Amino acid sequence: MAEAHQAVAFQFTVGPDGIDLQLSHEALRQVYLSGLHSWKKKFIRFKNGILNGVYPGSAPGFMLVLAGYLGRAHYLKVDPSLGLLVKLGRHVPVRYACRTDFTKKIAFGGVMVGTGLWIAIIFSMRTVLKGLLSWHGWMFAPHGKMTWQIRLWLVCILNIFSGMQTPMLYSFQNSLPHLPVPSVKDTMRRYLESVQPLLSDEEHRRMQSLALDFEKNLGPKLQWYLKLKSWWASNYVSDWWEEYIYLRGRGPIMVNSNYYVMDFLYAFPTHLQAARAGNIIHAIMLYRRKLDRAQIKPLMLQNTIPMCSSQYERMFNTSRIPGIETDTVQHMSDSRHIVVHHRGRYFKVWMFYDGRLLLPREIEQQMERILADTSEPQPGEETLAALTAGDRVPWACARNAYLRHGKNKKSLDTVEKAAFFVTLDDTEQRPESLDHYAKSLLHGKCYDRWFDKSINLIVFKNGTMGLNAEHSWADAPIVGHLWEQVLSMDPVKLGYTADGHCRGEPHPNLPGPQRLQWNIPPECQTMIANSLSVAVALANDVDSHIIPFSDFGKGLIKKYKISPDAFIQLALQLAHYRDKGKFCLTYEASMTRLYREGRTETVRSCTMESCAFVRAMIKIRSEKLCLLTQAAKKHQQMYRLAMTGQGTDRHLFCLYVVSKYLGQDSPFLQEVLSEPWRLSTSQTPLQQGELFDLVNHPEYVTTGGGFGPVADDGYGVAYVIVGEKLINFHISSKCSSPETDSHRFGNNIRQAMLDMLNLFELDKKTLK
Repeated sequence: MAEAHQAVAFQFTVGPDGIDLQLSHEALRQVYLSGLHSWKKKFIRFKNGILNGVYPGSAPGFMLVLAGYLGRAHYLKVDPSLGLLVKLGRHVPVRYACRTDFTKKIAFGGVMVGTGLWIAIIFSMRTVLKGLLSWHGWMFAPHGKMTWQIRLWLVCILNIFSGMQTPMLYSFQNSLPHLPVPSVKDTMRRYLESVQPLLSDEEHRRMQSLALDFEKNLGPKLQWYLKLKSWWASNYVSDWWEEYIYLRGRGPIMVNSNYYVMDFLYAFPTHLQAARAGNIIHAIMLYRRKLDRAQIKPLMLQNTIPMCSSQYERMFNTSRIPGIETDTVQHMSDSRHIVVHHRGRYFKVWMFYDGRLLLPREIEQQMERILADTSEPQPGEETLAALTAGDRVPWACARNAYLRHGKNKKSLDTVEKAAFFVTLDDTEQRPESLDHYAKSLLHGKCYDRWFDKSINLIVFKNGTMGLNAEHSWADAPIVGHLWEQVLSMDPVKLGYTADGHCRGEPHPNLPGPQRLQWNIPPECQTMIANSLSVAVALANDVDSHIIPFSDFGKGLIKKYKISPDAFIQLALQLAHYRDKGKFCLTYEASMTRLYREGRTETVRSCTMESCAFVRAMIKIRSEKLCLLTQAAKKHQQMYRLAMTGQGTDRHLFCLYVVSKYLGQDSPFLQEVLSEPWRLSTSQTPLQQGELFDLVNHPEYVTTGGGFGPVADDGYGVAYVIVGEKLINFHISSKCSSPETDSHRFGNNIRQAMLDMLNLFELDKKTLK
């Protein structure tokens, strides 16, 4: 209980001589430093708010405008206030300014009018910049060709309207365009085209009839409401997408929604669990500090076009809160602690002491104390987190009935308001068993991760580690951005000593971790056991398989002038047909972050062109390479349309939501939104390749991450293109399905990749 005593700033006793105050100077000092840190953070946020609010304006620009206006007024000997001071003097006490000499009058009026002129220029530049960013003709131009329109557009964005100062993370937010609403007619056309390879002629004619009826009758009415929302809201999709796709789901989020990210593929920076946790936690907290100060560079497509940064806002201090009908996302403006789980116990660990962030060796010291703690879990504590892994309604009921009072409320608040959650896992994970490693990150034992937290850091006994992330608050590239910076800092910038410890020395007076206290009644323990049984059944049904494909990578694919993503998607189509003997509705996630608060759109990768290519590969036809090229071009075109707000599925989803609000059912929309995605795919892009020197240090390649199967009889495939020579595939399916086998599908993917490459090799020999 030493840490409890140190947390008390003063004690007092009442005696015959009065009240005797016993002040703890150390505790008061820590209170002062904590308050100082809080006010510094508020000031930085206030300053950044002003800088972001006036971007692309800047302080030098403001001084330039003022100097120019004052100089003009002085030269022409005119009233710089344009008579404004005289008019104001009739209503407000500025007569003194009007009676002052001409020089002071110039200064006062110049500041007023010059400031107004500067603000007008800012809004004009922002409006023009938004218009420039709304034009996406550059994306549809032939590869390698630069038209004069694109050159002029780039000059305007880079040199004229992007501001004089270096942009911060949120600088471009007010300049990003709103996501456009496609026309109903275009969406119907694209939808019918996307399902044509999956339907018979009779089925397709039936869908054409339903689509035509919707387009002429109910569609325009629903579209009007969507247009109204697009004018009023920042994004007509994102809030409904978060609510109805994520927060209103009543099934388990473990496996079904949460996803994982892995460690290095080949490197083992240290074998010490506490040391690895020390460096990684410190690196994450440094990233959070940069995020709080908006010092992270905004992600720029092709180093030119800014992408929306709104999803970064809830990365830390965030937890999903269960509800009966819908969950909510709770985000705290700040949190100075993390919660660590080890062997069924929960510990609160402060991240700041003496007014500063703990150093890696000091965090390692705290982890060592937790690992050395031999106390047993309290009744019900060991499997408590299983509530977050099971169905949402029982979790909401248990939380409201048993965890919102007394010490349970205090401990639960500590978990939910933590910066993030850490698990010191008592198992070992190694690259030789990547499949088991993936399953451990995805679900673990079902009770040793707090699946509601935005980020779970899992550090295994042998120093391997990874993340499990909740999905509602942001998409995978946001977590990927954090993870890339953490991995780049860990072995190089932070490093370890020869014996595997973090650099530096332990702190002699650092208060230890605080054990959280619980009083979980038998009724709640029964609910925990029920949730655990649901979660274990779900976890045991996951069939994961990881393929580090190193035969070739994007470097060779690009030499043949094919998009690497299109190449991989066609390989997945070929592999799936060989695996199941049929085509299926295929989901590929694309981002819409070129627009404000944009998240994702669906690319329907199974097209008439891709099916023609696959059939040619199966039937050994001669025009395979030509069909591959045509299918790749079609895929690229669809991906570009999705990125520029001309996709199909988010528009259909929002039309469906409006129809439900209006109480008007649509047979067309109901059928469209009930179609299962039996092949769900996603590329995890490497966004900061400059952080890794893969030429001199190829061991520092990331393994990427993955997610659980979306359909009971389908596959989930995540892939990451690392450097020029490696592509990692993360495949998931359900063991209970007789139609799927992740290892079999993995073999088919590998063979499909090699067979497609062979087409180009054969073509080269023919040309010779």
